[in-house]
Amino acid sequence: MLEVQRDLLDYQGSGTSVVEISHRSPAFMDIAQRAEASLRRLLNVSEDYLVLFLQGGATLQFAMVPLNLSVQGETVEYLDTGLWSQKAISEASYLRNVHVVASSTDSVPDASTWDRSSNSQYLHITSNETISGVQIPDYPLDDGVTLVADMTSDILTRHLDIDKFGLVYAGTQKNMGPSGVSIVIVRKDLCREPRQGEPLYLNYRIHAENDSMYNTPNTFAWYVSGLVFDWLLYEGGVAEMQRRCEEKSRKIYRVINDSSLYFSTVEPAFRSKVNVTFSIRDESLTDKFLTKAAEANIVNIKGHRKVGGFRVSLYNGVTIEAVDALVDFMETFEREIA
Repeated sequence: MLEVQRDLLDYQGSGTSVVEISHRSPAFMDIAQRAEASLRRLLNVSEDYLVLFLQGGATLQFAMVPLNLSVQGETVEYLDTGLWSQKAISEASYLRNVHVVASSTDSVPDASTWDRSSNSQYLHITSNETISGVQIPDYPLDDGVTLVADMTSDILTRHLDIDKFGLVYAGTQKNMGPSGVSIVIVRKDLCREPRQGEPLYLNYRIHAENDSMYNTPNTFAWYVSGLVFDWLLYEGGVAEMQRRCEEKSRKIYRVINDSSLYFSTVEPAFRSKVNVTFSIRDESLTDKFLTKAAEANIVNIKGHRKVGGFRVSLYNGVTIEAVDALVDFMETFEREIA
């Protein structure tokens, strides 16, 4: 943030703000290239894949994925593990024949029970559901069908073997920078020419041929994301972020598991390490919990309106010290209630 503050007034002695420079200028081209190089290092992305910095958030990818990886009349498969899976399913259903292989909002059904299609063009999963707090612990095995993943909320928080996927996409606003950019990592052979009647803007190859600048990109968000990638590399990369994430979530789940006041509806094996969701057995205490938490300078833990309760997001920017403060508060609150 201090580096952003400095560059906001004068980018590298140019006398121009980083938000004023042209996206076609040598200065920004350097920013863009370095950001991509750092992300490729973090995730060990080979030259078989394109890395695109797009707009529209991950939500736009709900349409771009089926448009690029299949044609009208073909079947595409989706695993439903919560709200964001359902949004992706709903959008794809306008465009293609969607087949849902399994559904659950408190666990991930065993792959052996999935109802698979014999002619699917790809299988789409949401690696982590931010609303319900369900995370896929192990990615499906390669069975010959292209694997696609929305990793908006847990990318760069755990090991990822990109080569197992045909396409991975993620909004930057959780672990990679401010909102306004979505990252798409797509295998080159999946990027086809636009078909007659299809919008050019929704074609991956068009964006790749224009270095993710088919239209003016969100230069500020792209720039900050590059700084975040460099910070992650400096801190120890994805392996260190995974260690921290596991430590942070373990601390909170210990309190929940040992408590007679707090509880989680998510099956233990599938509890998210980046979005810890829980509730209080006496719902009348919810507002009091939030009020007392705010007095302890603990904010933004109210659960999503669709599920209620509480949600603690443990993205890479959240420190272990912050988690310790939350844990101390939760334990103190329960003692005082008892």
